[in-house]
Amino acid sequence: MNNSNEQLASQFLKTCKDAGESEQKVMERLTKRLHISHNTNKNFDDSLTLGQRLADKIAIFGGSWTFILIFIGILFAWIVLNTLILANKSFDPYPYVFLNLILSMLAALQAPVIMMSQNRHAAKDRAAAEHDYEVNLKSELEVLALHQKIDVLRDQQWSELVSMQQEQIKLLTQVLEKNKTS
Repeated sequence: MNNSNEQLASQFLKTCKDAGESEQKVMERLTKRLHISHNTNKNFDDSLTLGQRLADKIAIFGGSWTFILIFIGILFAWIVLNTLILANKSFDPYPYVFLNLILSMLAALQAPVIMMSQNRHAAKDRAAAEHDYEVNLKSELEVLALHQKIDVLRDQQWSELVSMQQEQIKLLTQVLEKNKTS
């Protein structure tokens, strides 16, 4: 069986003129009967460093309604505090220069963290897509192997049918000859 898998894999590689690294991995796994079943998400998440996990958590929180609502609340409180409550002694009077500085710093820090998280998620998606491709390729090879097995069985049945028909013709010929002689 292993030899037929190798033949099938080499036959498939001939039809795919530019077989890449993932195709070679699938062929190797198929011929050795290794399973392509690993949890891409778990493997990827296990390899993250503490900083990468923290960046992901910050990006998740920074893109949530909770963050937006808290941020709107803080902005509203800042404006109310500096405009109405501390009218004569406000530390950041109306055009709110200090508030703009803080918002700019927050955006300057938050944007790269979100981009790092997005880049990691893109890499995770690429790994998942590569895994899906390998599984699909292996499935295609398995289907080809099943087709070959069915073809072999069909050929055997045809040859058995032909031999049975030849035997029937032989018997009919004998019956006809007996009828002619009698």
